[in-house]
Amino acid sequence: MCTRDKDGRIVRKKVKAQSQHGKGGNGLGNHDAQRHRKIPRDTINGIKNPSIRRLARRGGVKRISNMIYEETRSVVKSFLRSVIYDAIVYTEHAKRKTVTELDVVHALKRQGRE
Repeated sequence: MCTRDKDGRIVRKKVKAQSQHGKGGNGLGNHDAQRHRKIPRDTINGIKNPSIRRLARRGGVKRISNMIYEETRSVVKSFLRSVIYDAIVYTEHAKRKTVTELDVVHALKRQGRE
C-alpha cells in the first residue's frame, strides 16, 4: 500500500502482516484462548525427577527421598551459575561475544573440576 507524504513523494505504508491460516496471532474475537502464549517458568524444573533418579542410580544410590529432587535442582543451579559466570569472564576478557567450548573448559579447570 503506497501513499504520498507532505512533500509529494511516494511512501510505502507499513501494514501489519496477518496470516490467512495458523493457530497463533491476535486476531479479532474472544481473546481468552490464545494458543502460543509463553508462560515464564524456572527452567531448572526442566530437569525431571526420573533424570535425577538415573544420575543417582549411576552413582550407586538404591533409594531416594522425595526431598532430594529439589535439593539436587538447587545444587545443579548454583554449580551451573558459577561455571557460566567464569566462562563469561573468560569470554569478555578475550573481547568476544560468543562463549566457546574452551571458555567452559577453562572455567571448569579454574574451579578444580574436569
